[in-house]
Amino acid sequence: MEARCEVRHIRISPTKVGIVADLVRGKPVREALAILRYTPKRASIVVEKAIRSATANAENNHDMNGDLLYVSEIFVGPGPTLKRYRPRARGQAYPILKRTAHLTVILKEREEG
Repeated sequence: MEARCEVRHIRISPTKVGIVADLVRGKPVREALAILRYTPKRASIVVEKAIRSATANAENNHDMNGDLLYVSEIFVGPGPTLKRYRPRARGQAYPILKRTAHLTVILKEREEG
């Protein structure tokens, strides 16, 4: 049994979100939330909210024990890229790519024992 949460169109580069996701992969939910609370990156707020949402889904929709949950999978993919342009010398246009990310968190229950 697994509980999941998907966050789409995060206005942070997938590379930057992936760095934060790597910190909590495989960790128990309580430990993951403690790590994220003291991580000084903007993406840690988004990842923390996603883990809290997945935890709520597990407890309310799947009757899972919140104390036994751990981050089974967490992965980040690219979302649509917003394309903007800056004027440069000699009438040229310089592209600026504002990247977005899709985050997926999957929680599972550890076996008691």
